Amino acid sequence: MGEQQQQQQQSNTDYEDAGSSSTTTTKNPLSARELEWANNPPELIQQHQQTNGSIIRTRFPPEPNGYLHVGHAKSMNMNFRLAFEKLNVPMEDRRTIFRYDDTNPDAETKEYIDSLYQDLTWLGWKPEKTTYSSDNFQTLYELALKLIHKGLAYCCDMTKAEMEIQRELAMKRALARNVGKDPDLEAPIPSPDILPGRNRDTSVERNLEIFQKMKLGMMDEGSWTLRLKMDFESSNPNMYDLVAYRIKFTPHPHAGNGWCIYPAYDFTHGICDSLEDIDYSICTLEFESRREPYYWILWALDMFRPAVYEMSRLNLQYTVLSKRRLLKLVHNHYVRGWDDPRMPTISGYRRRGFTPDIINSFCMDLGATRAANVIEMEKLFNKARTILSDKTQRAMAVLSPILVTITNWDENKDQTMIFEVQNSPTDPSLGSHTVELTSTLYIDATDFRMEDDPDYYGLAPNKAVGLKYHGGNLICDQVISDGANGQVTELKCRLDNTPEKVKPKTHISWVSATLAIPCEIRVYNHLFTVPEPSDLWEEELNTESEIVYENGFVDPSVKDLVDASFVDKWKSNQALQFERMGYFVVDLDTTFNSKTGQGRLVFNRTVTLKEEVFKKKATNVLSKQEEEANTARKLKQKADMEAKEARMKISPKELFQLADEYKGLYSKFDPETGLPTHEADGTELTKSAIKKLKKLQDKHEKELSKWKK
Repeated sequence: MGEQQQQQQQSNTDYEDAGSSSTTTTKNPLSARELEWANNPPELIQQHQQTNGSIIRTRFPPEPNGYLHVGHAKSMNMNFRLAFEKLNVPMEDRRTIFRYDDTNPDAETKEYIDSLYQDLTWLGWKPEKTTYSSDNFQTLYELALKLIHKGLAYCCDMTKAEMEIQRELAMKRALARNVGKDPDLEAPIPSPDILPGRNRDTSVERNLEIFQKMKLGMMDEGSWTLRLKMDFESSNPNMYDLVAYRIKFTPHPHAGNGWCIYPAYDFTHGICDSLEDIDYSICTLEFESRREPYYWILWALDMFRPAVYEMSRLNLQYTVLSKRRLLKLVHNHYVRGWDDPRMPTISGYRRRGFTPDIINSFCMDLGATRAANVIEMEKLFNKARTILSDKTQRAMAVLSPILVTITNWDENKDQTMIFEVQNSPTDPSLGSHTVELTSTLYIDATDFRMEDDPDYYGLAPNKAVGLKYHGGNLICDQVISDGANGQVTELKCRLDNTPEKVKPKTHISWVSATLAIPCEIRVYNHLFTVPEPSDLWEEELNTESEIVYENGFVDPSVKDLVDASFVDKWKSNQALQFERMGYFVVDLDTTFNSKTGQGRLVFNRTVTLKEEVFKKKATNVLSKQEEEANTARKLKQKADMEAKEARMKISPKELFQLADEYKGLYSKFDPETGLPTHEADGTELTKSAIKKLKKLQDKHEKELSKWKK
């Protein structure tokens, strides 16, 4: 047996009590909390060894109910590379299966299925094979029958609300036992119909009959489930007779119309791991409490048990990775879609201009540990700058153009006005391009200010600045503004290339007004205004996360690089460095035809340069889009402050009666605590729901305390 497989098997042995932690330590870097159920008997170890030999196999099993995000990128890096490196597995013995964990047809679509494969391929990972959990539906069904025959599964007609009451009662009884109290006194069972449940002792024959009717579509959706007969005395709620099958009259996007009962995730994924001869089943720490059902199911079926390792999930500043919240961002049109450059999805990052090298290198730097932390977004941005700096061609561009007319052009027309520019100042192999200075130019509005000051290096009235690549100075003699709103529309300037010219403090970029290519430039900032979005995350969305400059211009030297025929939503599109501005990428909305010069050219900003461009202070050089964004931001800030002030006048007891977001949701409240007890239609709230509301009330009380200080 290979060293890694010996470690893997060692991690599943030498533990006495099922469900208990062990103090035994191993050298295996992927060892975690051990359980007796995880121990493989010798015959299963031998069978697994005969199948795998020296191979060590992992799997990457996303659910096709959304797009992959950067958290999945970390998981891919772990399953395709880092886990093997931790285990010192030779390259020739590394195998990773890409599996669609497709057990919920209500949430899965062909769009999601296709996107998962495209994203994985784009990132460069090459699975041993691609599988679907749904391809095992018949096997899973037969294994469910096996559990029924063994008396370890039963059909149950309890409603969701009844199951929740059952679960809460079992939890209270477990808590009492854990502190040495009598559960029959602390949490007495009102009726055996609740705990252990009215269906738990149904005969095998009756369960087989009902399960067959469920499979044939003879039972209503939601009326029956198949549950596993586990352990209601466990301290782990995941052992309270999990649902293994439920009825859903929904066609499956991969398996088709052949099934109306579908296996649950907890029942499916461990079995599929075993069927696929997985050695290491790697997931994130929120699944740690699911070790017990994972191993219990495989123990009950006498199947090989892979080693399970949980690592911390990726938490990234200024974003959310919850699939529920990502869905809401898309469905509520807070963003353009799943591939919006502000989204943390792989498709969004690709559209923003992040490359596979950037994402994979970022994930590799993060590593994989069990310590929870929040990663600074700047780490990803710095990684992007480092990689893009060596590979992207430079070009000049303007976001918000101001027209410059050179008044002494005729005096300089005999000078050379075409200049050769290196595509990269550090890599001659990237070649060069030319730029041409003409009598009319565009400079960016950030490079002009009506009032000069000693700390400002840009252009101002009666001031000289250098022009990049020309070598001379540009001096502003006259400012022409729109009389209606004071917006600067044109600058009358002259060139000074004399030996006596003033040494400028900076050289500004420019594009020819007659040769430059019109373009739309989208500047992206953080999606949220706070590093760690709270439960009120929708109120923390950044109104300036996307600023669109519809009237930008770019140097014509990029014309042949940005043709729409090169643009592909599943590939990395052309990246450029706009000098003194940042790194940009051609967007999918581009329709530009480089031969005719027609069509729309759109760029997205990937990241800024390390050094920011000059900041504007005078409002008369702001673009219309910036003015509107600033106005919207100020109005939102004012509204947010007013809402917060109003909210801070509400006592915790009155929160759910007076706060705007809760008005009309509840009809009855506890007279002592103020917590809701009934929904607006009179339905009584479950204890679990009230518990969640209590957490919100406690949070409000803390915020109120901070506010008063």
